[in-house]
Amino acid sequence: MSFFRAAVLTAAVSLFSMPAFALQCGNTSSGFDVWKRDFAQLAKNNGVGQRGLNALAQARYSTKTISADRNQKGVKYALNDFIRIRLGSHDGFASQARKRKAANPKFFAAVEQRYGVPSGILLAIHGMETGFGKFMGSEPVISSITTVAYDCRRSEFFIPHAIAALQMVDRGMLSPSQLGAFHGELGHTQFLPGNAMKYGADGNGDGAVDFYYWPDALASTANFLRAKGWQPGQPYGEGTANFRVLNEWNAATVYQQAIALSAERIDR
Repeated sequence: MSFFRAAVLTAAVSLFSMPAFALQCGNTSSGFDVWKRDFAQLAKNNGVGQRGLNALAQARYSTKTISADRNQKGVKYALNDFIRIRLGSHDGFASQARKRKAANPKFFAAVEQRYGVPSGILLAIHGMETGFGKFMGSEPVISSITTVAYDCRRSEFFIPHAIAALQMVDRGMLSPSQLGAFHGELGHTQFLPGNAMKYGADGNGDGAVDFYYWPDALASTANFLRAKGWQPGQPYGEGTANFRVLNEWNAATVYQQAIALSAERIDR
């Protein structure tokens, strides 16, 4: 079997058989159980099976998710401060990443050959998102993603991701109790479920895609960036076309700058 095999996955985005606005959103927990009942019908109409529906039935309104969502302040640090806070020592961060690259040279060579995304970019993202897998979140994915899908602030954006999360449960890609970040981001590089379904890639050729297994997560990250316009063999420093692709991963300029600068150090 080839080292990589693209996963045959489709997102549930914009394919509703009933309009999302038929659901009654809310800003407190009081209407969540009624919303889950209606959302279950929407999910069922869009192909979610019994395993996914069971996971939805067990979902709880996440006050931690709502607190995190209400208190977002954006990334306002200067670049040096952001690097210090997010990465610690820039050299130390790059050293950790290079050790991971040196321990898995065939993997990183194969992913770059297939997608054209350098290992430094992938390792910078991996390290910045979860500390190379050490901190992948503390809130149940299904509860957090359904909570923000129910919440009136951005329900239309999150509803497709909530359906995708239930589809992932159906397919065995996500445990019903799996932990992730406060807005339903999951795995080593913190994919939203709809993106996980659309860009998921098998990183070791075993026929499965598991975002909590780092080779699959990094292959999927490379697949995402390539699909968003990454140009193989081209520079990725600030002002380049590839740097602009990093905006698809995270809209904060300082975040993009930190990825590019870290990747340059990692790939030296």
